[in-house]
Amino acid sequence: MAVMRLQRFLARAGVASRRQAEELITSGKVKVDGKPAELGMSVDPETSRVTVGRKVIHLAERRWLAFHKPLGVVTTADDEQGRRTVFDLIPDTLGLTYVGRLDVATTGLLLLTTDGEAVHRLTHPKYRIPRRYIALVHGVSTADLATRAAGVVKVDERPVVPSRVQVKPGRDGRSILEVTLVEGRNRIVRRWVEAMGAKVERLARVSYGPVRLDDLAAGQWRPLTPTEERAIYRAIGMKIGEAE
Repeated sequence: MAVMRLQRFLARAGVASRRQAEELITSGKVKVDGKPAELGMSVDPETSRVTVGRKVIHLAERRWLAFHKPLGVVTTADDEQGRRTVFDLIPDTLGLTYVGRLDVATTGLLLLTTDGEAVHRLTHPKYRIPRRYIALVHGVSTADLATRAAGVVKVDERPVVPSRVQVKPGRDGRSILEVTLVEGRNRIVRRWVEAMGAKVERLARVSYGPVRLDDLAAGQWRPLTPTEERAIYRAIGMKIGEAE
């Protein structure tokens, strides 16, 4: 394997984005072959010993997975309350990190990858990656919800600006809300709905960027197709496997 910049190595290993890797290096937390690392230096993934703190970093093979997160599963590597995590349900999680957290009560598509720089870009507001959600909502009429969703609704004094909204009547006075957002603020769909005077009963993310959940069963995962991988890298302005 060819030598590469240390920042790229750390991003490819899933440790951090390239910019976060630079901060780790300048803070003195990274060593190469036992010596403090410097910005701009190159490493050989096969022979260089790279450590962050006391942890030895290995370059994981590039992987992309689509996972259908079930209800009650938390998006973290380790849960203090002992709840099941997404990493409990996926074999061989070496180097994997998730793209955009889903809260414990939200189901649907979760992307995981070993490419740290891609994770950074997919979650950064600059790249405006669309996330599509479907919610079952109650508390206001379907007509009122549609009217409010079409107006300016603020969360934390900032407007939520969906790129697409569709509201349809459901059963027993509930509404089915489909919304596409290009931002990933914490619990943004639930808080947006609450700001409209309603409440989310169920929520699922059904797509992230070019990847769709489709008929993937809850608790199941699949590798992304080459077409999906290429589409992701196009969306974030990277070549496959690149980490600036």
